[in-house]
Amino acid sequence: MGQSIMDSGTRTHPYTPADSFDGGDLDCGNGLLLLIRKHIDPLTPGQLLEILSTETSVVEDLPAWCRLTGNDLVSHISRGKQNSFLVSKGPAAALRAAEPEPAPPKKKKKAKHRSASEKEYAPITQPIAEVVIPDRLPRSAPAPSIAPLAVMGVGSWPRPPWLLRALNDHLEGRLSSEEFGQTADDAVRLAVAAQQRAGVDVLTDGEQRRDNYASFVGGLLDNCQLIPITDLLPYVDDPEEFERELRALDVPAGKVRHPAVFGPLGRSRSLTVHEATFLTSLTARPLKVALPGPYLLTRTMWMECISDRAYDTREELATDVVRVLREEIHFLLAAGVSLVQLDEPVLTEVVFSGSSNNRTFMCGALGEKRAAAEELALAESLINQVVADLPHERLALHICRGNWTPDESVALAGDYEPLLPLLKNIKVGTLMLELCTPRAGDEAVLRGLPDDRRIGIGVVNQKTQSLETVDQIVAKAEKAIRLFGAERLLLTPDCGFATFADNPIASATLAEHKLTAITQAATILRDRHGL
Repeated sequence: MGQSIMDSGTRTHPYTPADSFDGGDLDCGNGLLLLIRKHIDPLTPGQLLEILSTETSVVEDLPAWCRLTGNDLVSHISRGKQNSFLVSKGPAAALRAAEPEPAPPKKKKKAKHRSASEKEYAPITQPIAEVVIPDRLPRSAPAPSIAPLAVMGVGSWPRPPWLLRALNDHLEGRLSSEEFGQTADDAVRLAVAAQQRAGVDVLTDGEQRRDNYASFVGGLLDNCQLIPITDLLPYVDDPEEFERELRALDVPAGKVRHPAVFGPLGRSRSLTVHEATFLTSLTARPLKVALPGPYLLTRTMWMECISDRAYDTREELATDVVRVLREEIHFLLAAGVSLVQLDEPVLTEVVFSGSSNNRTFMCGALGEKRAAAEELALAESLINQVVADLPHERLALHICRGNWTPDESVALAGDYEPLLPLLKNIKVGTLMLELCTPRAGDEAVLRGLPDDRRIGIGVVNQKTQSLETVDQIVAKAEKAIRLFGAERLLLTPDCGFATFADNPIASATLAEHKLTAITQAATILRDRHGL
């Protein structure tokens, strides 16, 4: 496979492609991969895509992309200035079995990858959607209150295998939104039933409709496209280092998708309100919906060579990120959601990655990062802009240190002291904090938090396969009660059980057992403290 044919234009590929498109003079770092993704996703494994290109760098970059993404370059024909590439979606196993072993390719000089500032830009051939901004936003509606020592999950729940298949088919254009929605409804029913059996007080939908906790918005926002993380190789300044990081972080990089911004962001459809609406049909208990925070989204969505076609600076992108999140939260509160949680795990990468080689997946590897003080100031400003004038008692912030692998040795470590100024200044009523793992340090450093903040403390480690005992959970909670008082405390796992759909940290059975142990501990604590 991967044969190269040089001729005057009369030769054809040995196989007929299922689809073909002309990428013109786009290079892999200037939008060609977005077009490849659009055409290759709907194909079934083994089908062939023909890519036409007049950009010379694609001859070197496309084979590297194929290797990283697990697709096969079947053949390459040069027709004067135009190159034609035949790529199989996934391994071309059937074709390879019918052919003799090819001769080893001649070594070529390694292509020099240009940095973002050196690249010449060509237009991305994507339709730019008109951004629609609502004339007015709805007011908050009443919602069930959340009692002290309430038990809840952080957000995600392991997805059943049949949902994962449907999710991947939907992301790749082979399953309609309506069909996927019906399948996801069934998965949500199962996730809710498990939480109800465990006795939790505040329910989530388990993020069953999402490919992961943050990037899912890229498939819903206007002028944004979800692409696999492996497609980003040509967009980074050091592709080899990026490839090493992906391998070291133990993530399914070909499955995890990343949002690519190619025009002004808009919210013409719900990001999560439809999740909440379905959830209200299943239960009358208080509901929580998690959203990726504004700093997280700005860090992950800002990529040179794509984002700066629509925005001159990262701060300009942040302005629209803040706007769409504010719109979404207004509608969630109007739908009767008791608690809207903003996820900002990359805050720990800001303060801890300089002292170790470990990084928070995706955010640390891709996003632009300045000095820690500048990043924290930006994060604080963005969060406070999102929540301005909204009821703080119905808003929460979640912080952890990475949740993509059960291997604790590759996750960030450090206590909350460097983040205390931010935690004191942000205008949310609840802080959901990773505190069960030793990597999070001693919760005593949080003693100085304002008295009006509730603290959701992690009392079980979702990464471990062992089940914490009720006595262990009670002891952990009692230590926090001595610091903050029982009235301010909520009880949770350290993080979600399946942050990335294809890479759950725990099984659904173990997740249910861990939540059950927390609720049993909560019953003891309520009796003991008269709540």
